[in-house]
Amino acid sequence: MELLGHYWWWPVVLVLVHFGMNGCFGCWEQERIALLRFEASIDVNYANEYYFPHWDLGNKESDCCEWERVKCNITTGRVIQLTLNSTMPYLSRESGGGWYFNTSLFLPFEDLQCLDLSSNGIHGWIPNEGFERLSALSKLEVLHLEDNYFNNSILSSLSGIASLKELYLGGNDFNGSIQGFERFSLLSKLEVLHLGNNSFNNSILQSLSGIASLKELHLSKNNLNGSIHIKDSNILTKLQLLDLSFNYFSARVLESLTAFPSLKTLDLIYNNLEGSFTTKELIKLSNLEQLKLGGSSIDKSLLRKIGVMTSLNVLEMANSGLNGTLPDLGWCELKKLQEIDLSYSNFEGRLPSCMANLTSLRVLDLSNNHFNGNMFQSPLSSLTSLEYLSFSDNNFTIPSTLSFLSNLSNLKILLSDNNILALEPDSLTLIPTFQLKVLSLSNCSINIHNRTPPRFLHYQYDLRIINLSHNKLVGQFPYWLLENNTRLEVFDVNNNSFMGPFMVPSDIRPNMLSIDISDNYLHGPIPTNLGLIFPNLESLNMSKNEFEGNIPSSFGNLGFLWDLDLSENNFSGAIPMHFIMGCYNLESLILSNNNFSGQIYPTNSNWTKLGNLHLDNNHFSGTLPTWIGNVTSLQEIVMAKNHFEGHIPIELCKLVDLLSLDLYDNNLFGSIPSCFNSSSIIFFQLNKNCLSGPIPSSFQNNSNLVTLNLRDNHLTGNIPNWIGSLSSLRILLLKANHLGGQIPIQVCHLQNLNILDLSYNKFSGRIPHCLSNITFDASAQTALIGLNWSRYYFRSLSLYLNTKSNIFEYLPDYISTLDTFEIVEAEEVEFTTKTRTYSYKGEILMYMFGIDLSCNNLVGKIPLELGRKSSNIRALNLSHNNLSGPIPVTFSNLNQIESLDLSYNNLNGKIPPQLTEMTSLAIFSVAHNNLSGTTPERKNQFGTFDESSYNGNPLLCGPPLQNSCTKMRPSSTMPMDYEGEEGDIFMDMGVFYISFVVAYMIVLLGIVAVLYINPYWRRAWFNLIEVCTDTCYCFFVVHYHKLFNFSLA
Repeated sequence: MELLGHYWWWPVVLVLVHFGMNGCFGCWEQERIALLRFEASIDVNYANEYYFPHWDLGNKESDCCEWERVKCNITTGRVIQLTLNSTMPYLSRESGGGWYFNTSLFLPFEDLQCLDLSSNGIHGWIPNEGFERLSALSKLEVLHLEDNYFNNSILSSLSGIASLKELYLGGNDFNGSIQGFERFSLLSKLEVLHLGNNSFNNSILQSLSGIASLKELHLSKNNLNGSIHIKDSNILTKLQLLDLSFNYFSARVLESLTAFPSLKTLDLIYNNLEGSFTTKELIKLSNLEQLKLGGSSIDKSLLRKIGVMTSLNVLEMANSGLNGTLPDLGWCELKKLQEIDLSYSNFEGRLPSCMANLTSLRVLDLSNNHFNGNMFQSPLSSLTSLEYLSFSDNNFTIPSTLSFLSNLSNLKILLSDNNILALEPDSLTLIPTFQLKVLSLSNCSINIHNRTPPRFLHYQYDLRIINLSHNKLVGQFPYWLLENNTRLEVFDVNNNSFMGPFMVPSDIRPNMLSIDISDNYLHGPIPTNLGLIFPNLESLNMSKNEFEGNIPSSFGNLGFLWDLDLSENNFSGAIPMHFIMGCYNLESLILSNNNFSGQIYPTNSNWTKLGNLHLDNNHFSGTLPTWIGNVTSLQEIVMAKNHFEGHIPIELCKLVDLLSLDLYDNNLFGSIPSCFNSSSIIFFQLNKNCLSGPIPSSFQNNSNLVTLNLRDNHLTGNIPNWIGSLSSLRILLLKANHLGGQIPIQVCHLQNLNILDLSYNKFSGRIPHCLSNITFDASAQTALIGLNWSRYYFRSLSLYLNTKSNIFEYLPDYISTLDTFEIVEAEEVEFTTKTRTYSYKGEILMYMFGIDLSCNNLVGKIPLELGRKSSNIRALNLSHNNLSGPIPVTFSNLNQIESLDLSYNNLNGKIPPQLTEMTSLAIFSVAHNNLSGTTPERKNQFGTFDESSYNGNPLLCGPPLQNSCTKMRPSSTMPMDYEGEEGDIFMDMGVFYISFVVAYMIVLLGIVAVLYINPYWRRAWFNLIEVCTDTCYCFFVVHYHKLFNFSLA
């Protein structure tokens, strides 16, 4: 005790010294200053703030060990890791930017073990400050320099960092020259070298022969081909992993790889691998444990020969072009095989019985083939070590109880989508020994009457992910799945026929991340405690049901929610304020097709991350909230079919990343803001409002705009000439406005146009001949399905397997609800054709081509060019104008046209008989013109048109009209004009008036000449006039007196 009394203060001193060096008073001062100098060296004009937030420059007390991208030793407080990748944006590098940095900035970090400078666009360094300076960092073991602009000149400077164990140089500008690698022999500790995505040649392996310690070498994506050139058979003796993926090697490459005696993992995915592998080569690689050949063209004999590779435990052959039945020899002899991937091939038939020999197999993927047969008789029941089993997308018949898997007690992941689910007799029903963590049993053909969920699910209590979507399962909502599996993370039963209310467990489930119960027949309100039971919920999809009521207040607790879809239900009420303020991580909100009402709160919201906002087809009212302009992440705004009124807020102009704005069918008025200058906007729909003023110039030179829909407003002025600069425009709808002037020829520059609707305006002048330049070619266009808004999350299989897989790092992407969130918003437009207004949506827009110029003041002849042979137009409406002349015979070339309306014009001449060649025509009208002659022969589609197609043409005869051509006076044969059209039967009225005046003048001048020349006739003419004058005078006086006397009497 006395001794302790003398030295009690020593622990206190040690603690004080420790906290004085680090922790209490911050990190090491020289390292903090070095970090600030590094940040100052970054060009602020190019710094990528999204990836590299600025450190705390002003607070001298802040601990740099707590800064982002900085990791310190918890004992010494010294920096041991700097993750400084992506501090410079990709665009700045492409635009000629580049970073020349000072390597000596890192010298103060004496204990630095890992330095990541990848993806920075580094071209080099300032003079005398190259990577050779890093040789002073004796503890530096890992250096990331991938995805920069380094070339071969850097190699010699790297050779001085003797402590390096891992070096990453992929994605730079290294080329076929191998000079510089010989000095890498000085890197006696180097074990991992990444050289992928460069341009080395086939001699690269020989040039690396001096790195005796190398264990992993990655040479993917180097355009290497043929085989590898190796002069020395005793090189890289410690090499265990060789990555040659994504090159162009042939099958001969295996022969040269036998020079590496320690090789255990060989990655050759996505090579050509033409030719066949010999048994001799495979025997020499008998120490190989992992062979990856997926995505290459493999000779199908390999599966018969590969049995000699006795050490093989991983075989990956997905998407390798193999077909036929699986052989029953060779590959089944791989007793050590633990993982095999045969997915995405063309295998067929039944599984061979020899598969039962693969008792060590833990991972088996047979998905996306054409296997068939009843799984009850398959050899899979013998594979008791299986943890991962996927046979999705085949033609297997699967017993609904999965009794054939009942003995696989280690099974954790089962993927069996797109197969046939069959009823199994109760006598064969067994309680499974496995407890699954992942089950995907979606989109199965169920050939049983009782479509209730499989019975074996009642015995599962450890599920983390379950997908029963697209099965048309019936019955009450399977609440028991939520109740039994307390650690459930993903629950997907969408597109079934479940009924009843949506019930949630009574206790809190913090693991639940995603729920999709969409497209069922569920009803009732949302459980009021949903936000409390699932506090960490990230995605909730309840769309396409029969839910009703309000959004519960507990939704305000869902702080992690980023996807909410309540569309196509019967929800009502206003959007609660606590929901707007509480869900601050929300990225997608879809409330479409409900009965929500009230105003959107005009105050600021916490939806700062919102990218997708759909409030269409509700009863919202009031003005558009101005805070939307502050949500700069917004890409889609859809508020169509509501009762919004007032002006369009100019705050929307702040949304520079906006892709789609749809305010269709509201009560908005005023002019369209001219400040819309987003060059990224694709869909712009403001139709069916009360907007006025001219078409704004804000869209000028927007090469991304696909849809411009301003129809049914009160717009005035002309179509601007800059309309031709919208090179991607496919839908231009300006119908029912007050636009006038001539149709500008710049419209003809819209080569990708699908639909042009200028009807019900005041356009005048002639139809531009160049409209024929619009070819309406579907093959040159992509589908008009709208925006694809998605977010991807990948879940590592190591979370659900007992042992990490060497093949499958992530769950397959076809289990969409597990790792992806995706919205494909189909663009919808209205267009009048076949006398009706149709709504076109989604991919059908790719094939709908039409022009509507009806109800204007257009004059002149119809351009012959509109009937060009290459046109795929399906609807042409020129009715209710003042067009004249004949119907072009070239219209017979429009073999895709379905609706042709030329009614209510002044067209004349005969109807060209060649029009009967338009075999796709469903609607045809030339009513109320001045046409004459016989109607076209009643064949093909013209046999279906009734009298209404020809009414209002008095001189037109023939069926289906009542007047027969034999009862009418035959018309004279008229000459053919230069255009090949028959001459007009009616006299042109202008010509008639001119000829009448000329004839009258000639007669008058003739009479004057005769009277001037002949005196006798002149006296006789004047005597006649005098007699006529006297007679008329006497007649008038006598009758006037008689009438006057009669009135007095």
